[in-house]
Amino acid sequence: MTAEPGATERPQERPAPPPGEVHPVDRLPGPGRLLASGFQHVAASYAGVVAPPLVVGAFVGLPPAQTTFLVGAALFTAGLATLLQTIGFWKVGARLPFVNGVSFAGVAPMLAIADARPGHAGALPAIQGAVIVAGVLGFLLAPCFCRLVRFFPPVVSGTVITLIGITLLPVSFGWIQGGHPERPASLTNLGLAGATLVTVLVLRRLLTGFGRQIAILLGLVAGTLLAIPTGAVDTTATRAAAVAGFPEPFHFGHPLFEGPAIVSMCVLMLVCMTESTADMLALGEIVERPADERTIAAGLRADTLGSAVSPLFNGFANSAFAQNVGLVALTGVRSRFTVAACGAMFLLLGLSPVCASLIALVPQPVLGGAGIVLFGTVAASGVNVLRGAGLDRGDNLLIAATSLGVGMIPVVSRTFYANAAVPETLRIILDSGVSAGCLTAVLLNLAFNHLGRRRRPVRGD
Repeated sequence: MTAEPGATERPQERPAPPPGEVHPVDRLPGPGRLLASGFQHVAASYAGVVAPPLVVGAFVGLPPAQTTFLVGAALFTAGLATLLQTIGFWKVGARLPFVNGVSFAGVAPMLAIADARPGHAGALPAIQGAVIVAGVLGFLLAPCFCRLVRFFPPVVSGTVITLIGITLLPVSFGWIQGGHPERPASLTNLGLAGATLVTVLVLRRLLTGFGRQIAILLGLVAGTLLAIPTGAVDTTATRAAAVAGFPEPFHFGHPLFEGPAIVSMCVLMLVCMTESTADMLALGEIVERPADERTIAAGLRADTLGSAVSPLFNGFANSAFAQNVGLVALTGVRSRFTVAACGAMFLLLGLSPVCASLIALVPQPVLGGAGIVLFGTVAASGVNVLRGAGLDRGDNLLIAATSLGVGMIPVVSRTFYANAAVPETLRIILDSGVSAGCLTAVLLNLAFNHLGRRRRPVRGD
């Protein structure tokens, strides 16, 4: 019997390895490989972890010392969330090579919460109270939410994976522009990004074995060294940073629980859960351990539990980092313990501001050059999934094309939905290209391939 186009069969269960053989995801590399690969994940995700607290801290008017404290808290809580995801306990943790960190999607609603308070007074306690409630709600919903995996056949999952890569590429371009997307990139920044990109490609072409796997890390080091004579390496933060410091619980005040703030963060949590589901499906394909409902439920529990606990240490909502999915795809290092090492390093960075500042020495243009490879790899992985999605059958091509178009809207224009008539909660979903494209793909797949299915042509039609 031939399957219908876009059929939503359940993902197959995890393939059992041959007797006595451990799946690459569960293999523990040697100390040298473990540390180098883990540090590579830290370098790839560091900017994404520290960007939200920097933006929020500046918006609410925190002095530099307090903003630094907020960054350290974000690193510490990202480490906790990553360890929950990779090592896990009970039914918590996908036990896949997933990095979890502060969700940048949460920046807009957090700024809206702060803006609603006179002089931004008490903004951080209100944000953190809302995050706690949203995290608990997400944890309770995880067993139900994971069942959505049946609505992710290849035509949907391939589209979403492609969108993940495409929507991340502008982040890389923004880094090359020095964090100012509205300005043209300087020749110096273009040179550093280009040199880093070429270095990574040359190393991938010439090296073999472990050297090839850490080509991104070597490229970042080389790019940073090249940046020193240009003055692009800023050591101010390193000179002023303290050697050690612990993120004191509720440093900014005890959490406040306010209705509007809680509603907006709960909507954000649903968006993050949707994106994390898509990321787990993508990573499952890459590491050849398909993410079934059990894996997704456990992964969502880790996401949401990490978010619920994060405000205790002055952190924000956490979610899966798609850029590290690209790193796994590019390097072929599938061990979850390398990412667990990354989580441990984040913990240490959060406890040692001076160590955290060393990672910050990598200039943004250098990160941008490496990001082109990382994020492009994710998009290419999605295209590879779409190749097997039967785009030549039924309306699958139409589903993929429309969903990609809808998902690209906020990537091309950040002000497309900035209309007062569009509700703020709806805007949170629409402004996420991955969420908007994912929902479009799921709904179109149901409409064209399932609801009111057309009858099969009979002989003589």
